[in-house]
Amino acid sequence: MKIAVLGTGYVGLSTGVCLSQIGHHVTCIDINEQKINQLLQGISPIYEPGLEDLLTANMEAGRLHFTTSLNEALAGTEIIVVAVGTPQGDDGAADLSYLVQAAKDISAYITSDTIVVIKSTVPVGTNDFVRKMIEDQCGFPVKMVSNPEFLRQGSAIEDTMKADRIIIGSENAEAAGKIRDMYQPLNVPVILTSTRSAEMIKYASNAFLATKISYINEIANLCEAVGADVTDVAKGMGKDKRIGEAFLNAGIGYGGSCFPKDVKALLHTAGLNGVEFPLLKETIAINEYQRKLLVTKAVKRFGGLKGKKIAMLGLAFKPETDDMREAPSIPIAEELTKFEAEVVAYDPVATENARKIIGDKIKYAGSIDQAIFEADAVLIVTEWNEIKGMDVSKMVEKMKEPIIFDGRNCLPEEKIRACSSVEYYPIGKPPIII
Repeated sequence: MKIAVLGTGYVGLSTGVCLSQIGHHVTCIDINEQKINQLLQGISPIYEPGLEDLLTANMEAGRLHFTTSLNEALAGTEIIVVAVGTPQGDDGAADLSYLVQAAKDISAYITSDTIVVIKSTVPVGTNDFVRKMIEDQCGFPVKMVSNPEFLRQGSAIEDTMKADRIIIGSENAEAAGKIRDMYQPLNVPVILTSTRSAEMIKYASNAFLATKISYINEIANLCEAVGADVTDVAKGMGKDKRIGEAFLNAGIGYGGSCFPKDVKALLHTAGLNGVEFPLLKETIAINEYQRKLLVTKAVKRFGGLKGKKIAMLGLAFKPETDDMREAPSIPIAEELTKFEAEVVAYDPVATENARKIIGDKIKYAGSIDQAIFEADAVLIVTEWNEIKGMDVSKMVEKMKEPIIFDGRNCLPEEKIRACSSVEYYPIGKPPIII
């Protein structure tokens, strides 16, 4: 099939590359000339394991193209996949300005045989709104399909090629069948729904997972109070098939480009329709508290942080990505500087993106050793393999004081107990003090 993908952000680029990998001819469009020029050289503008290799392979095979020209990309295209950003607005609702512009652009080139697929995360009713907008401008009926994405950053390729399910929402059976055929080479389950149900599935899924994270974090805080171990508790819970093991890792809250904005957008939609949804309000409140928990623990331990050198290990919101959107490292850095601590941070790939957001409030190290040297405490913020694999006994020898606050519970207990002297404060577990 001949497919055009509008937007070369995280979702658009991953989708375009994977569709070309399964045999389709894909053209990705973006108005950012610098990004397109970079892609034409086979360089991915985002960090995602495996993406760049597939990108270059499919470009060489002639199945994957990049352009800034809508005319070049959309003329004669069977399917247009819209994967533009829908960031959070000031009121918590999704900002649809990029989507509106995409609809205007599409209406100038679309033909009556073209199917418009919205992969962007959008509020319920958006597909209907976009369809009317395009139809008003192009003058003929449009076939719309809602096809939400379920990609995890750091594993987007696998999540596409080995998806749990593909959601296809449409009131047009022919269009839904065409999109099902587009994905057929993946051989994964397909669920056909109405457009509005498909839109809701995306938000309901992300909000549920975010709530599950906030729930286990509250259990972790209770475990600390009563002397239980949240790791054991989560393991015991997760073996129950009704609950499942995923997203039961206690820590310092969720972040990234999806969960924070999607939970707030769903809450906004609920409010517009007269539904209170207090569960989502608590999910958000718990997460805001949890994101600053390491600083709270450090202040409690030291009594104050003025003049203390604090090493932050990890900046990205999760490992295997350079994404800093809603990363817990941001409020942690802000809180530490408020307490007048000297903060030195290290991340394997996200430093430049972090610098754009956090700025010069903190210092940035080029290695773990540089960050922890003469530090009064270490805060583990992102569980990169490099950080999990540290020799803890050697690490604490380089510190002024051997104090570790592990926000991801990622250091093995045997490594901690192998130290001659250490104070180790995890989340939801008893501290280890040697």
